[in-house]
Amino acid sequence: MSALPDSFVACCTQRSSSARVCADSRDEAPKSRVAIVVRAIASTAVCAALLAGCVDVHQPDYKRPDTPAKASWSDKTGSLVSPADTIVPDWWKGFQDPYLNTLIDKAIQGNFDIKVLAARIDVAGAQIGEAKAGALPTADLGAGANFQKVTGQPFTKQYNVAAQVNWDIDIWGKVEKGVQAQKAEFHATEADWRAGYLELVSNVATTYFQILQFDDQMEAQQKMVDENKQILSIFDGMNRSGLIPKTQVLRQQAEVNRLTKDLIDLRRSRSLANNALCTLIGVPAGEFTVPVGHLQQRVQLPPVPGGLPSQLLSRRPDVVAAELRVLEGYDFVGEAKLAQLPTVSLTAHGGTASFALSELLKSFTFGLMPSINIPLLDPGVRAHVKTTEAQMAVAEQQYRQTVMAAFEEVENALVSLDAHKQQRVELQQEVQRLSVVAQQIQSQLREGVVSQLEVFETERTLLQAQLDVLTNHQQILSDTVLLYKALGGGWPAVNVEAQVKQ
Repeated sequence: MSALPDSFVACCTQRSSSARVCADSRDEAPKSRVAIVVRAIASTAVCAALLAGCVDVHQPDYKRPDTPAKASWSDKTGSLVSPADTIVPDWWKGFQDPYLNTLIDKAIQGNFDIKVLAARIDVAGAQIGEAKAGALPTADLGAGANFQKVTGQPFTKQYNVAAQVNWDIDIWGKVEKGVQAQKAEFHATEADWRAGYLELVSNVATTYFQILQFDDQMEAQQKMVDENKQILSIFDGMNRSGLIPKTQVLRQQAEVNRLTKDLIDLRRSRSLANNALCTLIGVPAGEFTVPVGHLQQRVQLPPVPGGLPSQLLSRRPDVVAAELRVLEGYDFVGEAKLAQLPTVSLTAHGGTASFALSELLKSFTFGLMPSINIPLLDPGVRAHVKTTEAQMAVAEQQYRQTVMAAFEEVENALVSLDAHKQQRVELQQEVQRLSVVAQQIQSQLREGVVSQLEVFETERTLLQAQLDVLTNHQQILSDTVLLYKALGGGWPAVNVEAQVKQ
């Protein structure tokens, strides 16, 4: 490095690496005081500029962390379409169930998880203001009185008033870097709220579907219990006639006990799901009950959306939040690097003191102290740079983890949806064929060819197949909800890299 100018050497030899100018209003002319202040500030600025050239604070441009490439989805339905063309903000209305729409509206207004996420947005917004305050001057005003009595001397009183203004000048933009980091956190908390919103809508819909499925299952289960009781009655009569052994009657009684136990369990599951829905919509558990309904009659299957991986990364709120926290880490690294540079501050103070209140304002003293703080040896500053860099690396890996999980969720939803739709075709054919068998058995019963017992057995088989179709319907509905959620719902795309330029 070239030889430093005399002004720099003089500045650095000051006590505590600072230059101080104090002027008494009674001692020097105003022009002389101004000249001293200007020279001190200029000297301080020269010191800071020369020190800044010795510290490496370079930071590369921000780039989105790289992730494994994914060119297409395992979509069995054919062409891939943009989710922007298929997913509207209120996509759940595609299920064509007004009662579901009402539940979701209640949940959005009353759910406490969403309210917590909204409150965190307010906290992040307030933290932006707190970060900005670091670049603003601070002012203090104080007043006091001193009453003293010494033996042999008269009682003395002294009054004083003092004020001080301090300004840490953000000449390198360190404070602004911290502000940008807090802005990134603010936008990340907004994305967290959107992710929570999407999670809430998904949970309300799937829980509602389960409740209606339980209603249909309980109705079918009750029918099975009644039919098996009729079979038990037939077996009991045949046993009394000596046509079948007692063990067959006992076996049928055990079957009735099993079916009744399953019916009780279905009622319990329905109540638990209803309690979960109460919490989701923000009312105490047990204070609200979904009216009994039929899933296939109430909820229709909507069209299935598709999407491209590139759109997924900018649409899913959790992915957006993860990238915003990478951006936040990037800004914190910049702030930590700039902390290695000298800091410049101006401190102005003034006051007056007098032994009498009437004389308090007759004399006034003021001073101005420009100062430079040079971190010649501060291991903590350099260590903090390494810490922020490591924390940013963690945020990058968490972003990649979130992206991989998003890919998996979409793939799983597509695979499950395709499989359940294929099963639906087989189950519907099974029900159609068993319905034909049941009709023929009824005809044979009227002709006396078969017994009532065979009719009950056939109807029980048909009922089980119909329950399988019902379960399949609920699975397709849930798969569709999960796919909407996995694709980011109806939220618009967010360009995180554009946040750097704001």
